[in-house]
Amino acid sequence: MKAIPTKYWHFVESGKIQCDVCPRECKLSEGQRGLCFVRGRENNQIVLYTYGRSSGYCIDPIEKKPLNHFLPGTPILSFGTAGCNLICQFCQNWDISKSREMDTLADEASPELIAKVAKRLGCKSVAFTYNDPVIFMEYAIDVAKECHKYGIKTVAVTAGYIKEKAREEFYQYMDAANVDLKAFTEDFYRRICGGHLKPVLETLEYLKKSTSVWFEITTLLIPGENDSSQEIQNECEWILEHLGPDVPIHFTAFHPDFKMLNKPRTSHSTLLRARKIALEVGLHYVYIGNVHDEDGESTYCPNCKKKVIGRDWYVLTEYHLTDDGHCRFCNYKIAGVFDGPPGNWGPKRLPIRLKNFANL
Repeated sequence: MKAIPTKYWHFVESGKIQCDVCPRECKLSEGQRGLCFVRGRENNQIVLYTYGRSSGYCIDPIEKKPLNHFLPGTPILSFGTAGCNLICQFCQNWDISKSREMDTLADEASPELIAKVAKRLGCKSVAFTYNDPVIFMEYAIDVAKECHKYGIKTVAVTAGYIKEKAREEFYQYMDAANVDLKAFTEDFYRRICGGHLKPVLETLEYLKKSTSVWFEITTLLIPGENDSSQEIQNECEWILEHLGPDVPIHFTAFHPDFKMLNKPRTSHSTLLRARKIALEVGLHYVYIGNVHDEDGESTYCPNCKKKVIGRDWYVLTEYHLTDDGHCRFCNYKIAGVFDGPPGNWGPKRLPIRLKNFANL
């Protein structure tokens, strides 16, 4: 198995090596892997085992990431690897993110090939998703560098669980991100995810204040765990104060999965309640997901209140923005990245095998 050297680590007094990519700070003896399973100690350094290998490639609508204010309607080439640096009991990609089997990584591709395939297939962007790109950041960065040579943007779908120095380098190469803010209590992060809330909030503030990365937030609402009105209110007030009103938030519905099979699905009414709270707090762009709700999926102008992007699942039903993102009704600038007319990819999900493009 190919392993490449990495740079975010240091020796500690015990003779172990501490990985400095994420706040877990795994301290490893020779031959040990970190909790993420894809970074480990080999020959007295931390190496990455999944460079160039993927669990599969698929062309998705950009709205599925979800990103509603970044190149609407366009196709995005998506892929992930294996492993994760959190241990969320409700993980809905657990077959990939919790994998300890490298044969999960069925497809191989160089960064250059990924960029060429994205260009050939008309994708406007490439997403690092399905599992968290933080743990394969060297591969993601190299892919991003190649994509930018072809005018293709890059998107990180992430939990934002990353340390400061690695964060700075990683986001230097990302054009957009969807950050999974899993809850707004330390108790939830510690008990359900095996992590901490503070580093995620630090990532969000860093993105807003120190980068030009377009980002949106997703919170999966789990009945009885993170769906109280008070917690939702606290989260939305923090977003307004620290990030401003223009960062979109997606409240999405939970379904029983992985180790959390004893909880019911999130009710539609819970999602509507969360959206109402967020709008009353003063957030401009609030969405609900994993349910069919055209009103909750659509974008409204904060100024004139008219619908400027209509959505039915992943289909754009209306579009009333100028090429640079101004409302056609009142000329208010809608926050986001808009570049020309919207795409027409629609709801299609198209799996592809990169080995079929090896001669590009």
